[in-house]
Amino acid sequence: MFSKRIAMLMMSFAALAAQPMLAQDTDVMEQADGYEWPTDKKVIEKLNKWEDLKFGVLFHWGIYAVPGICESWPLCNEDWISRDTTVTYQDYKKWYWGLSKVFNPIKFNPNQWADVMEDAGMKYMIFTTKHHDGFCMFDTKQTTYSIAQDGPFKNNPQKDVAKYVFKAFHDKDFMIGAYFSKPDWHSQDYWWDYRATKDRNVNYNITRYPQRWENFKGFVYNQIEELMTGYGDVDILWLDGGQVCPQNNQDIDMPRIAKMARSHQPGLLVVDRTIGGKYENYQTPERSIPAKQLNHPWESCLPLTGAWGWIPNAHFQPAQKVLSSLIEVVAKGGSMVLGVGPTPEGLIEPGVIKVLEKVGQWMDVNGKAIYSTTITPNYNDGEIWFTASKDGKKLYAIRAVKEGETVPNELEWKGNIPVKGDQVRLVSTGKHLRWKVAGDQVKVYLPKQVDKTMPVAIEIVKK
Repeated sequence: MFSKRIAMLMMSFAALAAQPMLAQDTDVMEQADGYEWPTDKKVIEKLNKWEDLKFGVLFHWGIYAVPGICESWPLCNEDWISRDTTVTYQDYKKWYWGLSKVFNPIKFNPNQWADVMEDAGMKYMIFTTKHHDGFCMFDTKQTTYSIAQDGPFKNNPQKDVAKYVFKAFHDKDFMIGAYFSKPDWHSQDYWWDYRATKDRNVNYNITRYPQRWENFKGFVYNQIEELMTGYGDVDILWLDGGQVCPQNNQDIDMPRIAKMARSHQPGLLVVDRTIGGKYENYQTPERSIPAKQLNHPWESCLPLTGAWGWIPNAHFQPAQKVLSSLIEVVAKGGSMVLGVGPTPEGLIEPGVIKVLEKVGQWMDVNGKAIYSTTITPNYNDGEIWFTASKDGKKLYAIRAVKEGETVPNELEWKGNIPVKGDQVRLVSTGKHLRWKVAGDQVKVYLPKQVDKTMPVAIEIVKK
């Protein structure tokens, strides 16, 4: 993921594999202005379908899982990155890229991934086919630097990892998203060894070496075409690496890429994130929720831990926090994708499963207040968030709750007041609730048996 700063503590080079760096990304991605609504009818239909799903998962998985460190960014030579001063930059890059030789996820089980995410109530997925480090998690013909061709997993029947991940989620009827990094720091046509790598950008003057840049453009085009033609239906092309764009003089010809991709995948959502314009079909604020409702499609990208990929001994957000974030996002008109990092062995670890089981249990009985809902102008009062059915006949009031807190026995809010003849019910059971209005405020009384350690959703059915 792109971020402005990542606070990282680097161990000694010799200890890195055994005692990996903990990467903590603390700042929020800045969003580009200028959302442009699509005009292609099939893209609009796909976008409308995606907006109804509300809840998805984003998998970061690659060689960085082996030592359990931040994905790709330790390779980047920018001032905000810290590394052990006893290790040269070149030696570090050799070590990092050499992790491909030991990445061997012999327990890789994409069906387990899909089962866990389906049980959590998720409806779409995004899988990292290639991050900025250039290591491909699909069987590309453009480079040998892939899990299918470089390292011990190349002899495994499931070596084309993306193929099997996508299939597992296709079988669950998820919408499928392919994350793809536009920059490729392993490519000699992006980071050329002849030049120093001073930052995240292409490290040579592309006007001075136009053929090298043309080679890179062809490489990107061909890899994306492989993903659009060899992996079944793909609904979302989720492009990371915002520096690779015309504004930064790194034009890879997005019109040509998008036209090709949609020729193979009609209606494909192209998410050229942080760039703005016609190839950013929805925006993707990272590690943040917008302060207010937005009037265009968007998705908050929030990791379950402090990192996007797997790290050892991670602290997982509790289910209450995950749900409260989702509730706020949906009330503000967005969708939420939760970042999960599979283990080096290729599994979803027990700590993730434990949290997501609780999330799924809540979604099973309260999902109608989330899925396929729309916004309401009065969308928040304190810890209570509001959504509505598309036909306008139902309003949902959802009381968020923090871990260690409990929902009060009586819920009160202003605005969105029921009137005589309306039905006020508990979403999870359909049980009618007592309520009364005093001035501009309503009070709703909850039954004693309601689990008040989790968010509580109330349905108001208009007469």
